[in-house]
Amino acid sequence: MGAAYSRQLAEEGLNVVLVAEASEPLETLARTLATDCSVQTRAVLADLSEPAVLDVLDAATHDLEIGLLVCNAAHSVVGRFLDVALQDKLRMVEVNCRGPLLLCHHFGTRMVARGRGGIIVVSSLSGFQGHAMVGTYAATKAFDLVLGEALWEELRGHGVDVLAFCPGATRTPAFLATNPQPTGGLSAPLMNPDETVAEALAALGHGPTCIAGRTNRLAAFVLHRLLPRRLLVELMSRTTRAMYERRD
Repeated sequence: MGAAYSRQLAEEGLNVVLVAEASEPLETLARTLATDCSVQTRAVLADLSEPAVLDVLDAATHDLEIGLLVCNAAHSVVGRFLDVALQDKLRMVEVNCRGPLLLCHHFGTRMVARGRGGIIVVSSLSGFQGHAMVGTYAATKAFDLVLGEALWEELRGHGVDVLAFCPGATRTPAFLATNPQPTGGLSAPLMNPDETVAEALAALGHGPTCIAGRTNRLAAFVLHRLLPRRLLVELMSRTTRAMYERRD
């Protein structure tokens, strides 16, 4: 989805800084956007879980005015909580929580000083309630949701628009690599990255939160208003188990 953000922003004529931990696809995309969209690009190799990541990003961007920050990077491991390695759980916290916190503090400070800017904090529909099989990931996305909403309120008076954006299941390589199984239940059809990103960019400046996709918005409205919390957690967990627990 990060590639879709970069591409759509470049197509609008914005120069882009791309940050990722895999050098080859990062540099290839940066070159492609520079050629196809006639914009300036800068590829920054960085791992958001590293303690000194902010030093790396500051050194790479100190001479730039970052007008829009998209906190999209995420780490996710599917599995029962006790079966997922502690190292993986901690990495989810580092990348999904600590990463956006660092970025929003650093670049948000600069935006407020200028009196303009925008921030998109990518959360997830999984952040609205607990899910079996993705408990740590869902908890990190709840953090992102609440952080984005709080920053929307605090920074809008300083000329900075903030959006907590909540996509559902999206046809990205990372999601497909988890090999989810069709459930025929509560899960909505997969969205594609381009339509998901287009909704996020269109929603920036129009409120604290946006859920991607009409079907997802309708499902969230019905489930969260009509079902008791306990039943909601049970239903969503049952759906997630059906996607990932293998049966003979």
